Amino acid sequence: MPELPEVETVRRGLSPAMEGVVIERADVNRPDLRWPFPDQMAERLSGQRVDRLRRRSKYILADLDSGETLLIHLGMSGRMTVSGDPLGQFVHNHPAPEKHDHVVFHMANGARITFNDPRRFGAMDLLPTDTAHEHKLLSVLGPEPLGNDFHEQHLIDAFRSKNTPVKSALLDQRIVAGLGNIYVCEALYRGGVSPRRKAGQISEQRVAALVPIIRQVLEEAIRAGGSSLRDFRQADGELGYFQHSFDVYGREDEPCRTEGCDAKVKRITQSGRSSFYCAQCQR
Repeated sequence: MPELPEVETVRRGLSPAMEGVVIERADVNRPDLRWPFPDQMAERLSGQRVDRLRRRSKYILADLDSGETLLIHLGMSGRMTVSGDPLGQFVHNHPAPEKHDHVVFHMANGARITFNDPRRFGAMDLLPTDTAHEHKLLSVLGPEPLGNDFHEQHLIDAFRSKNTPVKSALLDQRIVAGLGNIYVCEALYRGGVSPRRKAGQISEQRVAALVPIIRQVLEEAIRAGGSSLRDFRQADGELGYFQHSFDVYGREDEPCRTEGCDAKVKRITQSGRSSFYCAQCQR
């Protein structure tokens, strides 16, 4: 499932074609994805200008001049691609419609944004912009890892007396929003922290050191266009490239990349997910 860097990459790709532009027509080609679409979604979107395109955790939020916000979740296989952009930032002509093109936005600038989702685990909803933070999917989220509210003291306080593994704690969206399996594995490797360590047993100094490391990993991934493991594509249809920079994720039995370390990357299962780490470098 796309994590924060992938969603932010898509948001940045959509922004030139959508921000400040009117949705001339929205085609909604089925009644639901993971959940039913809101009533009259096509009518409520058509004719509205996208005032702002933002991201909260793994959700894209399009604030409309109608006072509503379109919430978009890509799910496991959802893709949003742009075609026909008159600004010249996208070279693709409008493609022929595909079977799983469930929602299509025809923009006033000539661009077309297509939401394609074969597995239909994605979601869309419409909610009042001024109370968007109260939505059931957004109200439970912790601070953004790239924002000012995610700082050393916040993570120290969140980990204090916590008896769960640090990997599980960082995946808890109430502690920090948007992190997923890939980037937690990579951040723990860089921080020299074993994913098996109990969060509450890690020294405050080591916990504090994870904050800039998490930010660095995410920023590098965003610059690389995210990680393409299965279905992820950028808004222009291209693959992300950060998977070529993985230090541990997906590298089971391969040599550790730390200079002077002769160990191999291990894989364990935690809460049904694979954790990759170097048992020699991460304690």
